[in-house]
Amino acid sequence: MIYQTADEWRNAAQKRVLLFGMSGLGKTHVSNMLRGSGDWFHYSIDYRIGTRYMGEHIADNFKREAMKVPLLRELLLSDSVFIQSNITFNNLAPLSTYLGKPGDPAKGGLPFAEYQRRQEQHRAAEVSALLDTTHFIERAASLYDYDNFVCDTGGSICEVVDPTDPDDPVMTALSGAALMVWIEGSDAHTDALVERFDKAPKPMYYQPQFLLDAWGEYLSKNKVSEGEVDPDDFVRWTYARALAHRQPRYRKMADNWGVTVCASQVAKLRAPRDFTDLIATALEARG
Repeated sequence: MIYQTADEWRNAAQKRVLLFGMSGLGKTHVSNMLRGSGDWFHYSIDYRIGTRYMGEHIADNFKREAMKVPLLRELLLSDSVFIQSNITFNNLAPLSTYLGKPGDPAKGGLPFAEYQRRQEQHRAAEVSALLDTTHFIERAASLYDYDNFVCDTGGSICEVVDPTDPDDPVMTALSGAALMVWIEGSDAHTDALVERFDKAPKPMYYQPQFLLDAWGEYLSKNKVSEGEVDPDDFVRWTYARALAHRQPRYRKMADNWGVTVCASQVAKLRAPRDFTDLIATALEARG
């Protein structure tokens, strides 16, 4: 870890952190708060994925759908209209929409092979975006004069690294550049996330073997073929399993590479000094 003690952290001229954990537990809330102070650069992994690495895939998908409409087709072919996504730090809908959900095409589902292809695109994009962290730390300092840096990762970071491998290239690069901070949720947080997801199921990234196992189990359990799967029902059924799958991976990341803070504590943060105190306490607890 780049800060071994609370004093090292408090006295550091450059404070650099990377936040990870389940979506919905405060990573972006903290990042926005820090950025809003004017002293921190906010690097969003999902934003980088959706703009730099998957922006063309997303825009092409929009165009593909637009080409099905005669009027829009004519306008596109004559370069009379321009289509692109409008991803922001707080609105990543174009990225999740592109990932999609597998199942019945009449219900908006994708063929499973196409779904896997898009999942692999996301995996490669996420790894690249994570490895760009060091570049953005340097860019933030040299171009914008920011000494302090927060990396806001997506919930799927634990799916694209091996936290038990001391030589994992992504974890090695990240931990050498910033303090890894796990925002840990409680059982109540998990229940709330599952309930929220049930009301509005969204596409997400899964580790390939986990996805294959879940897909096979779902087909077998429900005695349906690929084209009969209700896409929303599948992602609802998979979501709680995915959270349970991710939890021990997050814990290994924190145990082997960083520190842990509680989501309930994060929710109470109101200013950068509160965040500084919280990380100092986490470093003291780690010893």
